[in-house]
Amino acid sequence: MFAARLAPFLARLGIHYGWVMAGLTFLVMLSTAATMGSPGVFIEPLHAEFGWETGAISGPLGLRFALYGLIAPFAAALIMRYGVRAVVTTSALLIVVGLAASTQMTALWQLWATWGVLLGLAAGMTAMVLGATVASRWFTARRGLVVGMLTAANATGQLIMLPIAASIATSHGWRYALIPAVSLLGLSLVLVLLFGADHPGNLNMAPYGETAVVPPPPRSAAGAVRTSLAALAEGSRSPLFWVLAFTFFICGLSTGGLIQSHFIPLCHDYGIPNVEAASILAIIGAFDFVGTIASGWLSDRYDNRWLLFWYYGLRGISLILLPYSGFSFVGLMIFGVFYGLDWVATVPPTVRLAAGGFGREKAPLMFGWIFASHQIGSAFAVVAAGVSRDALASYLPAFFVAGLACLLASALVIMLRRPARATA
Repeated sequence: MFAARLAPFLARLGIHYGWVMAGLTFLVMLSTAATMGSPGVFIEPLHAEFGWETGAISGPLGLRFALYGLIAPFAAALIMRYGVRAVVTTSALLIVVGLAASTQMTALWQLWATWGVLLGLAAGMTAMVLGATVASRWFTARRGLVVGMLTAANATGQLIMLPIAASIATSHGWRYALIPAVSLLGLSLVLVLLFGADHPGNLNMAPYGETAVVPPPPRSAAGAVRTSLAALAEGSRSPLFWVLAFTFFICGLSTGGLIQSHFIPLCHDYGIPNVEAASILAIIGAFDFVGTIASGWLSDRYDNRWLLFWYYGLRGISLILLPYSGFSFVGLMIFGVFYGLDWVATVPPTVRLAAGGFGREKAPLMFGWIFASHQIGSAFAVVAAGVSRDALASYLPAFFVAGLACLLASALVIMLRRPARATA
């Protein structure tokens, strides 16, 4: 609404409007991610209120992760056809409806319908693909840094509000704990409607780092399904696509699906209260913010294959060593700092490798499918860890397996052909 007026004013001050779009996208991704992360706090309260076992609760949470990723390539096509503002508005409204409906649930199938189906689909529309789209459209220079910032918003949003949610859930019940995330989401939606723009060409601007104005591409006439499946067909013929998709599957398996969903119940098994365990996750989120932005900066300057080699390798080592922390608060704090720096530092190098391999306009679609693989890995870990806890009375086998999988990813990614230096 106000973008056409604000952009020239900021340009006179030497500020490119791409940074406004990056800030708005940051807030959207932070708030939608907060709604995604909150249910991890509620496993114990749901068990106490309804008597549902951990494995039963993990099923809907796993579906949420899977749909969160599977909608991503279609979300990229929807953004291409309808624009950023329309997709963000639809996503926010569906999230609010899903969370509001969940406060009235009395049966397990309602958990599947709200937190599983509705929340997964709605939040997935504004997940990593939104950040990749904004970064690719608005930035040529500093693209890796912007991807790092937006990735940090997504991951940090899933963790940083957990202590607040845990505290409210403990004192007032899990239903009231949904209010902070929903309030932040409402604020972000209003700002996007007021100041959002779909493409720099709409404001007669060049992307940051270029001088020529790039006209906005024509709105795709093809349906989202056809556009997304065509991208998958093209990507499936590329070894780069398969390596990035498989290693990102392992990334999801070793982060959101395992730590975000089951770290608090794991700590509970060792006598650590929910609020303290949520504080460790918040520390992971805070250091992830630093680590992922640093990763974006590094990805603009160094070979992204080697960055991924070190990220996956160090993450694998940290997961394998977690059981030897003694599960003291100090030991878990050290784990939180070390692991947090590497939480989703893998995203900026992965996005840059995809952009270099497939080009500016196709990169969001390709990354959408790669991100879908990430979330399938998350969904697998959510369910598998829950089954491990119920069947073996321990989460630790799941953590060992995730650590070994990270070491495998580290070995695979370095086998990619060295990419040419490019701005695409």
